[in-house]
Amino acid sequence: MYTREIQPPRSSPVEQGKPLQGTWVTPFEATNLLDIERPFFFPFPKWIQDLRLKEWETFLIQDERFCLSALLGNFKTFRWAQALLYDKGAKQLFKFSKFLPFSGWHIPSTLSNASIDSHSYRFFFRIHDWLEADTIRFDLHIDAQRKRTAFTAHMKYDVNQSKTTPLAVNLLFSERRCMSVFKVICPVQGDIVFDGRHIVMDKEHTQGFFGDFKGYFPYQTRAKWCTAFTIDEQGRYGFSIADNQTKESFTNNENALWVNGRLTPLPPVRITMPKGPDSDWIIQDMEGMVDLVFTPVEPAHNVLDILVAKSEYDMPLGYFNGILLDAQGTRIQARNLWGVGENIYLRV
Repeated sequence: MYTREIQPPRSSPVEQGKPLQGTWVTPFEATNLLDIERPFFFPFPKWIQDLRLKEWETFLIQDERFCLSALLGNFKTFRWAQALLYDKGAKQLFKFSKFLPFSGWHIPSTLSNASIDSHSYRFFFRIHDWLEADTIRFDLHIDAQRKRTAFTAHMKYDVNQSKTTPLAVNLLFSERRCMSVFKVICPVQGDIVFDGRHIVMDKEHTQGFFGDFKGYFPYQTRAKWCTAFTIDEQGRYGFSIADNQTKESFTNNENALWVNGRLTPLPPVRITMPKGPDSDWIIQDMEGMVDLVFTPVEPAHNVLDILVAKSEYDMPLGYFNGILLDAQGTRIQARNLWGVGENIYLRV
């Protein structure tokens, strides 16, 4: 059975100018990767180093009726906001995506108590990371347009760390460049107003995934993520797993399974798409703990190609089938488990 060392809490993923590598179950007090000394071969000034740092926060919330996904990212040459709402019964998708040039949003360096607001034409997104109060909140509003109804969402995550164990990792791309990730799956409650409907999501039947990502990602970044969760006769369970370019992924990685709030760190996986991102994805490890197939139902493609940057992002909604094992060796049977796959290429 795969195991991983859980390290004692640290205030920062950078110590004495060098990035740490490891897995924790408490968030860092602050994540400022500009504290790394000479992350590049040449001694670039801080403002150039800051241009190479990419950061985003992502949300996935669902009950048996609806699936809501939202993302706010600062990639320095451009900013990107996205929201998706899928009605599982009616099989209807609401999609909003907005690209803005240049930097302007700065994801907070701390999750303890900090917020970010995004205001632009016909669009408002506010995130309040407040782990001191065991919560993460976001507010999203999109004005109506000729071919799109207005959309409003207010969501609150119940991140009670005595009931749900989060995952924090710092992973190396090279000796001086790294990515820092915080993840959790927990109960969520909130309201959505959309298409003349008021949708109430209560935390007895609703769960949510939250992820905070910051890093000196490679100039050409390729990564895949798969995330899904549910509430059924097995209890509350879900996972978030990735296949990316970090080094030494066996010792530490961002893969995790949560069963009734209990965290199981998972081994590295390979995510392959033999027939492309719109057909089945195969997700497997070498330890016998992850064996899944993801079947896309609702494709979602985003492409941005400008002189200084290129982004190709597939985020299909769909369902997972297969087997996972938790730390106690209990088999978790995934049967049409609803979630998302993400396949990203960035040249920034």
